[in-house]
Amino acid sequence: MALHVRGVVLPDDEVRDLWLVGDRITFTPVADAVTIADRGFVLPGLVDAHCHPGIAPGAVPIGSLDQARELALIDRDAGVLTIRDAGSPYPYPELEEEPELPRLVRAGQHIAPPKRYLRDIAVEVEAADVPATVTAQARAGNGWVKLVGDWIDRGLGDLAPSWDPATMAAAVEAAHAAGVRAAVHTFSESAVEIMVRAGVDSVEHGTGVSLDLVDEMARRGTALVPTMINIDTFGGIAEQARGRFPGYAEHMLALRDGFPAVVRAAYEAGVPIYVGTDAGGGIEHGLAAQEMLLLHERAGMSTMDVLAAASWRAREWLGFPGLVEGGLADLVVYGSDPRADLRVVQAPDRIVLRGRVVR
Repeated sequence: MALHVRGVVLPDDEVRDLWLVGDRITFTPVADAVTIADRGFVLPGLVDAHCHPGIAPGAVPIGSLDQARELALIDRDAGVLTIRDAGSPYPYPELEEEPELPRLVRAGQHIAPPKRYLRDIAVEVEAADVPATVTAQARAGNGWVKLVGDWIDRGLGDLAPSWDPATMAAAVEAAHAAGVRAAVHTFSESAVEIMVRAGVDSVEHGTGVSLDLVDEMARRGTALVPTMINIDTFGGIAEQARGRFPGYAEHMLALRDGFPAVVRAAYEAGVPIYVGTDAGGGIEHGLAAQEMLLLHERAGMSTMDVLAAASWRAREWLGFPGLVEGGLADLVVYGSDPRADLRVVQAPDRIVLRGRVVR
């Protein structure tokens, strides 16, 4: 059964008629199509560019495919129709084409040094084994690998890079040689600079990005996925660590407090920014709209640029077309203009995934 949608289509800002035939969009009228929306504002489906359906609450691996489905459905029902899974300890390639689930871009399993990341989440390897591990995880994912660029070093009592600069550069080189892109978790100033200059494709969190480095990221086209919701948890992390690692605790608070200015500087420099929540573990699923509001309110991104970072621009970055002839039939419809009031994105009127009405 063909579907029909009419509304103001963004980003073009034109009233258009869209017909959805199977999983494709056409502008050619289809007889007997069922109209599911005849007014409102139509966007390509939202993207959560940093999400973990493979990590359960409590930062432990999920126990089954059904649990991953349940978590992904929470995101879908909030309008997120594409997920970039930024690392999963549980493999689930069979979920990529499930018609009820968001489109899934996967990074394989996190790659981290021994005993310096969340327990049971990453493949933990010494420096000599990093390139081969990257190659293996490139095969396990479908376009990305995820590197843990830093974590607390208990001997130093503070954040420190995961490996030496040569090893971290070799990790990026191995990813590109395998035909995938590399994403890196970084909080610290030193690790993010190493990884950006090594040619990493996306910086996740990026609290340690300096004003000088934003210009380099803009020049290279290095993406930033700020996960501002996650950064808000740094206060709790600091308090838990203060007794044993006071320097680390103060560092984390300083990174948290300075982060809105970091994201604003990256935005003003022209760094590509995408919406990601870090859902999984300590962050609930379904919060993409809240992340969008934080980018607007704290980092000063315009409503139009926030919408792009969560919709058409993010989809293009991940290789999915927007609302174009022959494009994928993923869309959300809002009753009023989200450019005028971004809070509208918290309550989509219609959600259509793969040409099927979700709401």
